[in-house]
Amino acid sequence: MPLPLPEPPAFGEPVPQTPSPEVLHFLARRRSASAVNLTEPAPSPAELDALLRIAVRVPDHGKLSPWRFVVLSGEGKAEAAARLEALASGRGDARAVAKLAKLKTPPMAVAVVSRAKPGLDIPEWEQQLSAGAVCTLLLVGAQAMGYGANWITDWYSYDAEARTILGLEPDERIAGMIMLGTAKEPPLERERADPAALTSVWRP
Repeated sequence: MPLPLPEPPAFGEPVPQTPSPEVLHFLARRRSASAVNLTEPAPSPAELDALLRIAVRVPDHGKLSPWRFVVLSGEGKAEAAARLEALASGRGDARAVAKLAKLKTPPMAVAVVSRAKPGLDIPEWEQQLSAGAVCTLLLVGAQAMGYGANWITDWYSYDAEARTILGLEPDERIAGMIMLGTAKEPPLERERADPAALTSVWRP
């Protein structure tokens, strides 16, 4: 699809806060697609560049950029999946092997890597939340482009050997694997939480 993104504002340039009813309408109907229901095409290089440009505009206390990206597609993704499958098979873990279908099937995955640093003025928890916000914007941005997307983690996000295969440092974690492609069919709406049941108003 065309990428009608404006040029990013220059540092210090005013950024008007204008209403965007189309965005609200889209968010009110946002729905993830199943990872195993994603097929080609995936975002093009230009579209992926635009998605990453959108994703890094998340709130980031202290301007630390406590996250980075690992893109898996084509032969690279197939090789990563094969190595993860060998790891799980070597342990005799058939369940872990089966779960790799969510990684193998979509044509593209973007690992959002949290690299929160302890001991700073900015709490580590806030840095991790920023990485989660990156996952959300990637997910929403891809769906706004018309692609199917799903945010998953699965066992290889938490397994030390698996994280090494994916190129992570020992102090890094996967905040989310954003699976990208084109949904074979529209996802069905699921049950949603009732905000009224989850909301209270503080009173002195």
